[in-house]
Amino acid sequence: MQRFYTQLAQVLHTYTQVDPNLLTSLFEIPPDKSLGDIALPCFRFSKEWKKAPQAIAQEIASQVTHESLIERAVAQGPYVNFYLTRKIALTEVLDDVVQDRGVFTSNRGNSQTVAVDLSSPNIAKPFSMGHLRSTVIGTAISNLLASDGYNVLRINHLGDWGTQFGKIIVAYHAWGDPVLVQNNPITQLNALYVKFHEEALAHPELEDQARATFKRLEDGNEEDLALWRWMIDVSLAEFARMYTLLGTTFTHNLGESFYNDKMDAVVAELLQKNLLVTSDGAEVVMLDDISLPPCLIRRSDGATLYATRDLAAALYRHKELGASHLYYVVGNEQKLHFQQIFHVLSLLGYDFAASCYHIAFGMMRLDGRKMSTRKGQVVRLEDVVQEAISRARAIIEEKNPTLHDVEHVAQAIGVGAVIFNDLKTNRLHDIDFSLTNAVAFDGETGPYVQYTHARACSVLRKANVLQEDVSPSSMVTSWQNNHSDIDDPTWNLIKEISKASATRLRAIDEADPSLIAKHVLDVCQAFNYFYHECPILTAEAPVRALRLALTDATRVIIRASLVLLGLQHPAEI
Repeated sequence: MQRFYTQLAQVLHTYTQVDPNLLTSLFEIPPDKSLGDIALPCFRFSKEWKKAPQAIAQEIASQVTHESLIERAVAQGPYVNFYLTRKIALTEVLDDVVQDRGVFTSNRGNSQTVAVDLSSPNIAKPFSMGHLRSTVIGTAISNLLASDGYNVLRINHLGDWGTQFGKIIVAYHAWGDPVLVQNNPITQLNALYVKFHEEALAHPELEDQARATFKRLEDGNEEDLALWRWMIDVSLAEFARMYTLLGTTFTHNLGESFYNDKMDAVVAELLQKNLLVTSDGAEVVMLDDISLPPCLIRRSDGATLYATRDLAAALYRHKELGASHLYYVVGNEQKLHFQQIFHVLSLLGYDFAASCYHIAFGMMRLDGRKMSTRKGQVVRLEDVVQEAISRARAIIEEKNPTLHDVEHVAQAIGVGAVIFNDLKTNRLHDIDFSLTNAVAFDGETGPYVQYTHARACSVLRKANVLQEDVSPSSMVTSWQNNHSDIDDPTWNLIKEISKASATRLRAIDEADPSLIAKHVLDVCQAFNYFYHECPILTAEAPVRALRLALTDATRVIIRASLVLLGLQHPAEI
């Protein structure tokens, strides 16, 4: 609807002299479709015009009578309700899809480089459901930024350094069975990590041992380094399988350890600019000016911390990789950490600090249970995804027993169900994951969206006009505008399609993929209503061409939305 907002604002400007941008910001969608397509509340003008809002609405409605886009304007209390000329609006919507006037791509980024820090699992631990949110939200945001003309660096900031490895090494030497660990490394290493925390409750001196072991690792102890490198190798193999399944790719896999030789420069720069002070034996940057706790740079034993490495990583991404914007797709609980990091960068004098963003997200629960690696409450993502694929396969075999390549489609549906279930929720909200709900083919689910895409493909295939690999296809250009009035189901679908461009831009600006997911659900609901109410293949020629064009435009919008969200789009289910 944004393009209609813009055009209507220009029309009203000629009558009212009100700034078109202000008018655009005031427009609303009437809650009742019978009240028109766009509403303008007139409260804002009452004081300046020295008239009641109702009188202003009557005045505007009486003036706007002969405009091509506007069929009529009706005053309803303090509102002016505008009814768009459906044929003209239809022409513009389909032309936008054909020409891609901002529907699928734009170039606001102008090839600027953006570094997106996403996924970032910890080495020597299972790839759990807890890693899903950062991975899929980060992937969708990366896709959205790329569609807006940015050069996107997708960085997997692996957790391969820190005191946790001191804990695992201590546990391995104390309780580990080398044969068992070698045969099933990730499960056994995680079990040792859990055991360490259980034992540390009764023997708190283990925490000191772990810190000392990590310091020894930092100092280059060869035995510890060999064990650590092996943990990285087996973990990367585990992660690679999951990323392939999810369809996630990276331009850089750079763990925390990559920045080990870059942290001294950060400390030196902090010292040079008189930002580093000693507090209780540790070196910190004071942040009293913004009422935050000190940012801890080095502990009293000289060991570095997350902040040191994140500062080094930010400077590397900016200076070496050329990123002018940094996105960190990390959970809500790290809000304070990133506030500290961004402010320290600002204190150092780096302007790009203003373009650093913490893309926070809520917690993932599984059937109401919070997950914790330390307590052993881990649900492996692969187990959940494989179960989703299995359930999708069973549903597909029942619905379409003759479907070709069932395994490929089942994987697309199962994986898509898990991803969409996450992305349909505003990222700041917590999620309680239910596999049964996620895999359903009706309701607000990924399978519902993918099935609607396949339904549109089926209609076009039966009409012998499906161009599956073309987006958009020539079918959209072939309709004829010599038909009768456009009925309500058709008009409802046209209006939903018209929202695609503005929705994508808003999703980019707000770093919120759920806006895309919610919009594509609305498109699917509008199309399925249109599909049931308006015969397509059996309609008379002019109307048939129009309805096929709208079907193809729907296919293109759904497909583009699924691609942005990181889901596959089977043409047959």
